Amino acid sequence: MNTIILDADRRIGGPYTFAAALLGHLVPQALPDLVAAHDIEIRAAAPALRESVPERRRSLAGSLPRGERILVPGARRTLRIANGLAEFVRDHLRGAGPLALTVTNLGEADHTDTELVAVLRRRVDPGLLRIDEGPSAPSAGPLCRDFDRYRDEGFHHALAESGLEALRGTAYEDDPEGRRRLLQRVAVSLEAIEREDEARELYDTARRESTEPKHRATIAYATAMILVRHHDPARRDPEEALAWINEAITITSLLPDRRERAFHLGFDLNGKALVEVRRGRHEAAMELVRQAIDLAETDLPDEHPIHRLVLYANRAQLLAMAGRSEEALADYTRAVEADPGYPDYYLERGNLLHRLGRSEEAVADYEAVMRLSPPFPEAYYNRAEVRFASGDLDGARADLDHTLELDPGFAPAYVNRAGIHAGLGEYARARQDVLRGLELAPRDPHLLCVLGQVELAEGRRPEALAAFDGALESDPGLVAAWAGRAELAFERGDHDTALADLTRALELGETAELLFNRSVVYRAAGLAGQARQDLLRAAELAPDDQDVGRALAEV
Repeated sequence: MNTIILDADRRIGGPYTFAAALLGHLVPQALPDLVAAHDIEIRAAAPALRESVPERRRSLAGSLPRGERILVPGARRTLRIANGLAEFVRDHLRGAGPLALTVTNLGEADHTDTELVAVLRRRVDPGLLRIDEGPSAPSAGPLCRDFDRYRDEGFHHALAESGLEALRGTAYEDDPEGRRRLLQRVAVSLEAIEREDEARELYDTARRESTEPKHRATIAYATAMILVRHHDPARRDPEEALAWINEAITITSLLPDRRERAFHLGFDLNGKALVEVRRGRHEAAMELVRQAIDLAETDLPDEHPIHRLVLYANRAQLLAMAGRSEEALADYTRAVEADPGYPDYYLERGNLLHRLGRSEEAVADYEAVMRLSPPFPEAYYNRAEVRFASGDLDGARADLDHTLELDPGFAPAYVNRAGIHAGLGEYARARQDVLRGLELAPRDPHLLCVLGQVELAEGRRPEALAAFDGALESDPGLVAAWAGRAELAFERGDHDTALADLTRALELGETAELLFNRSVVYRAAGLAGQARQDLLRAAELAPDDQDVGRALAEV
């Protein structure tokens, strides 16, 4: 087994210091097709290899001036890069033979390398790749400060750490514009890694330091976005956000240059639309996005294409909320066609197509995401939902397995996989997934509901009732939990409670199965007339259901 010693100290090369060194050893030996399949990940982690690794998958942003690249990658992108790199390493070593790594200064590594090492250890067979931690002797250089790279790639931990260090120093004493730009970038990265309080402090600092109109408008906009997008819903405040976004709009509507005004004002109107959505005013939000699109189409016909596609996608979301599905699909398609290499809007369009029952088109969009992006857990999770709805339980479970291989912290995947296990009678596996999911989301109503189903199936009725009650406490609209409680009540002969719970479930969502179950309770309670009415309605909803037909013949 070959052995390589690599230094992970982030002061050497910033994000992916370890990854870049590893790729420097492996990429020159790797098959060209394998390298091409992971071009995004390799180019992001190892800039020195970009000349030898052509850009095969390309988004519109790569061809635009930096000022027009308004979409900053989210914090989860580095996990996708890490998974792609792990698959590259795994597939290469399967042909080239096993490798042993000794990684020094791992405690001094950037978040990206720490995350990558964890993914490599989880996803690559230790018989192929052994990773040992070597000694630590960190370098004394300052932190690397490639702020453009960090911003473009979504390396938020590095930008926050090195940017804060730079802002505390004297490097920008004679460059106020550079300081303003860096302060904004650092604050955005702090928000991305859920350090919103520190971001807000930076915005307050910016207000104290600057009277430049565009900068103050940008800071007002950013403050509003913290207030409506805070990772803790309890910390959100749409009303205060409205005050801040109105300040931004007041300033940008007065900018003298027509094109500059169209871009900045359109950006702020789009932000206000989100505020109005949080306030429950969807029509007002729709009108704001319409105004922003009109500004872009009138005054920016040959500029800021990403700005326009974002506006189309946001209008699509609002149209979908309003039930105007065909118009929403048209706007999503505009966004996709404007930048066919950007994966996110395929995902959103696929979700809408799935809701409309257009399963093949939805799957095509999810699979486009899989081709265009480093491994994207959400695409596999969403395809699993389509497969489940079509009755392909094996395919759905395989997609959920892969989702959780890519991201063990993806709580909704545990919900759905546990449900499949429970439906197949595999209660031990269902319980295992529920418990893992509850570690991530302790009060998740769907997990608690599946737990109730498992407890009920295994004869632990008090535990089942506690789980169903907990689910309904978190989500009183969860039909399956009402149905589960009704089954428990029926088993103990409490027909009144069973009927009340089933009636509540039917109020939330009428199905033939619930009507059939209520008819069984009615018959047991001696209420044959009501039982027949439920069965007649169930027969309307499911005319081919043989159980309903037989039951009707008996009442």
